[in-house]
Amino acid sequence: MKYSLGPLLYFWPKNDVETFYQRAVNSEADIVYLGETVCSKRREMRGSDWMQLGKELAANGKQVVISTMALLEAPSEVSVMQRYVDNGEFIVEANDVSAVQLAHEKNVPFVAGPALNLYNAQALQVLVNKGMTRWCMPVELSREWLQKVLSQAETIGIRDKFEIEVFSFGHLPLAYSARCFSARAEDRPKDKCETCCVNYPEGLEVKSQEGQPVFTLNGIQTQSGYCYDLSADIASMNGLVDVVRISPQNADTLNVLAGFKRGESGFAPRSHFCNGYWHNIEGMAVQA
Repeated sequence: MKYSLGPLLYFWPKNDVETFYQRAVNSEADIVYLGETVCSKRREMRGSDWMQLGKELAANGKQVVISTMALLEAPSEVSVMQRYVDNGEFIVEANDVSAVQLAHEKNVPFVAGPALNLYNAQALQVLVNKGMTRWCMPVELSREWLQKVLSQAETIGIRDKFEIEVFSFGHLPLAYSARCFSARAEDRPKDKCETCCVNYPEGLEVKSQEGQPVFTLNGIQTQSGYCYDLSADIASMNGLVDVVRISPQNADTLNVLAGFKRGESGFAPRSHFCNGYWHNIEGMAVQA
């Protein structure tokens, strides 16, 4: 199996982003996803900055993928997506169907990101015909579901047309909204948010009245309250999964990735982790 660093979901200062990916050059990652996928107001990293990082990573043997936004709300965001697809060097991760269509029109291979609603082999066949080379399955799907989908894919003759990637570590991206939860938490209107999400480099924790972490708010993105950790489930991925995705959480993420690759387990805080979806039970649960 190969191991990937998923796109950075949080808003970090530019210096922190560049430092993280400069360290990633010598990391255990086989694949590195770059780009802003959550909010276009996070402008410290320009498209040219991402491309420069991509060139450095590629020069050191990493496969680089440029990730597109998951929720497009303005023509300017479509223009950015078009520039990403037209980058001329790297494949793209499509997190919106408009990116799928544009990549198809430009004959650019693409990864189908977890934000796309792809739940059966027939849907995957449509995207394979448009140029999909890898599918990162939706985070709420289980190993059992994946087996069924791949069995369907075998039946219709597309099983060998794409790789399988599974989100395996990090706060799960569950939903997107036109509203910004980080701004709302600080009583700010979205159009005057002052990118306050930079104050929450690992997201803003939301607890229930009983004190249980329920969600993590990250701008317009709602994430799981618990950290998803499939490090103890790697053996169950053999024969099914081609790429294990590690989502950047903090500066220690590269050590987490190295631990995954060594076959170690138990990287999320033990009182705040889950692996339920992979085992076809409630997402917040833990299956030993």
